[in-house]
Amino acid sequence: MAWLRHRVFPSDGFALAGLLVAVTACGLLSDLNADWFPATAPVLPILVGGLVLRMPSLLLLYAATAGVLVAQDRVHDPDEVTVGTVLVVAAVAGIVLLMARMRTRLGVQWTRGESMLFDLRDRLRAQGEMPVLPPQWHTEVVLRPAGGQSFSGDFLVAARSSTGGRMLEVVLVDVSGKGLAAGTRALMLSGAFGGLLGSLPPHGFLPAANDYLLRQEWAEGFATAVHVVLDLESGEYELLSAGHPPGVHWIAETGRWRVVEAAGPLLGVLDDATFEGVRGRLDHGDALLLFTDGMVELPGEDIATGIDRFLGEAERLVRDDFHDAARRIVAAAGRNVGDDRAVVLLRRR
Repeated sequence: MAWLRHRVFPSDGFALAGLLVAVTACGLLSDLNADWFPATAPVLPILVGGLVLRMPSLLLLYAATAGVLVAQDRVHDPDEVTVGTVLVVAAVAGIVLLMARMRTRLGVQWTRGESMLFDLRDRLRAQGEMPVLPPQWHTEVVLRPAGGQSFSGDFLVAARSSTGGRMLEVVLVDVSGKGLAAGTRALMLSGAFGGLLGSLPPHGFLPAANDYLLRQEWAEGFATAVHVVLDLESGEYELLSAGHPPGVHWIAETGRWRVVEAAGPLLGVLDDATFEGVRGRLDHGDALLLFTDGMVELPGEDIATGIDRFLGEAERLVRDDFHDAARRIVAAAGRNVGDDRAVVLLRRR
């Protein structure tokens, strides 16, 4: 009986019935008062149908609409349905049909496709949140997608060690591409990298991430990453890089930034890649700043010049106050709004 019910009354059967009634009512009301209900009124049920109906039901609604227009033209008022009327209804129906085909490919109806995208975006942001740290540590994370979009090719994964939580691992990744095009790859990689982080020895993370990217065999599948392993008790850290811009260490004693640059190839390019780390120590008042290339690259400008400009802005902004420093640095130094931008600040109070 369930099989027969779904065959005779599809899941959108009630919606289809209501829209068929609405199309018929539009035709009848148009005959009664064309000023209030013009012959193009059936476009309203068509628009709703594009959101709630499956493709076969939508085509049936189109057939009913065509029948109503023919009836108005031949039975009632031949001058009411003009060529312009037909073109308007056909244009709207064509646009709705294209939108419905996209939803059919996704296998979702109504606004569930958009809801899925919002959910994926929120999950990506949630994965980029810092774990709770001891009170002597202050962290800030700012991610700005290219062109104000919702998705970014830059993402963060972070985790504290399961044995006492003394060690903090932070990875800032920049996926090739930008905006929505890179956002889908970033979402996939953030889940994979989040599973790897903390499950492997610190020196095993970047090689494992590199192997994972190579296995995907994406046409544009490389990424850069900077990996920081920080001892929350001593302040000692190790920074490893995979083709990523350097980190910078704020030395409170001198009031200057020091570039911390490690060597390593891009992720997803070379087999058996090796990554050499650089060690340092954050004393009280010191900070470590990580960023992506969108903060230092401008068209026609050398990246070294961009880094110098970035450090000058950062030094000016944090000299007196680190509060909300990451956001202020992005606002002041992240001029390339056409690229994804990210800044991560780790400070020992």
